[in-house]
Amino acid sequence: MKKLTIIGGGPAGYAAALYANNFDLEVTIIESDVLGGTCLNRGCIPAKYWLHLAELNHEINNASDFGIQIESSEMDWNKAATKRQDIVSKLVSGIGMLLKSKKVNVVNGWGKIKNEKSVLVKKEDGTEELIDTDYILLATGSKPRELPSLKYDNKFIINSDTALNWEKPPANVCVVGAGAIGCEFASLLIDLGSTVTVVELEKEILPGLDKRTSGELRKQLTKRGVTFKMGTSIDSVKGNEVSFSDNEKGTFDTVLVAIGRSPLTENIGLEDVAIPTTKGYIDVNLETMQVSGKENIFAAGDIITNSPQLAHVAFAEAMSAVSFIATGVPSPINYSAIPYVVYTNPELAEVGLNSEKAKHIELEVDQAQHSFAGIGRAMIQNQNQGLVKVYAEKEGPIVGASICGPSAGEMIHELMYMVGWEALPKDAAEFIHAHPTLSEAVGESLLSLNGKGLH
Repeated sequence: MKKLTIIGGGPAGYAAALYANNFDLEVTIIESDVLGGTCLNRGCIPAKYWLHLAELNHEINNASDFGIQIESSEMDWNKAATKRQDIVSKLVSGIGMLLKSKKVNVVNGWGKIKNEKSVLVKKEDGTEELIDTDYILLATGSKPRELPSLKYDNKFIINSDTALNWEKPPANVCVVGAGAIGCEFASLLIDLGSTVTVVELEKEILPGLDKRTSGELRKQLTKRGVTFKMGTSIDSVKGNEVSFSDNEKGTFDTVLVAIGRSPLTENIGLEDVAIPTTKGYIDVNLETMQVSGKENIFAAGDIITNSPQLAHVAFAEAMSAVSFIATGVPSPINYSAIPYVVYTNPELAEVGLNSEKAKHIELEVDQAQHSFAGIGRAMIQNQNQGLVKVYAEKEGPIVGASICGPSAGEMIHELMYMVGWEALPKDAAEFIHAHPTLSEAVGESLLSLNGKGLH
């Protein structure tokens, strides 16, 4: 029986361990903290819980639009925090039970590559364990990126991992960075009653995503009260006063730095087996997930070069690695059709190419869009702002889509299949969407892309 040792118990690590049960593999997973990694314990799940709570609070505060009068929407923060932790604990426990049922050996400690056939584990009690193995999968995840001028003190200057531990939302917050994490926190905090200022060095929020849909999100967040300072940076912080590069100043309760994440590849033995890194990232063969130059060492998730650093991608990369280890046959991921979701209110979702990305690779595209303004279901929900955009290669298949609007993260999957299967606009336009649904906006966009729109 082949032995697989996995360093890291986050999405890539536990997905690999569970998937390996489909093959004749003996699996050991090494985790120094808690199973589930950042996504489950400090990121995806807790953040989306608070985002859901914030959206509920927003709906309650605007219930008068539907003729419902609510005198008070005061939040029991401690009760809400307890429920969040209960959800996380149940999911962590569930992963542990699943691993046990699949007979995965879970070792608590710090895993470090000894050589290409063994891993050394340093445990909390100071003891060490040497694990012999046939294959090693590196799945150590990432950590919040830090600015040299804004060192974390976990009090005034904080990151996205510690922000969710607030006893209550801060009254006045400066968010540094208008990427996905920064925008999600801005949306969350404004709906919980905080005053929010977002500082971004670029001229647009969500750099790299479709400018029309990201611009729509910015407009809606601004309408709800978020202040955006674009093309701006922080010059200095003195006490609770922040000086900006546009010569303005502001007083805040906290500064939340949300400028992305860095790979956790330090002190895991890469240098001992001559694995080079580029800015901490590991180069792999994306067909097999093998580390470049290594036959028996694999990597997946946030630590690899050119990976989008998404939990669902980490799952897929881990499964691809395990499949190759077990069968010797590559099962590459279709990176061109991976959905990207920003869980703001409203949501923004994208898959494949947008106009800027198409231009970058010199691909000529047609595009069509449809607003939620006249979509009955969106009007019923009082969420008829935003739009759907769809892109197709000239006289060719659908290559991308972008949505800003209610349930965008769910609707994008229909378009994911179209991109992944290279559907032609005329074929996609033939499918009928139920009425009244939000997805009618997708159907209308596809009709327009086929040159036969109703509007």
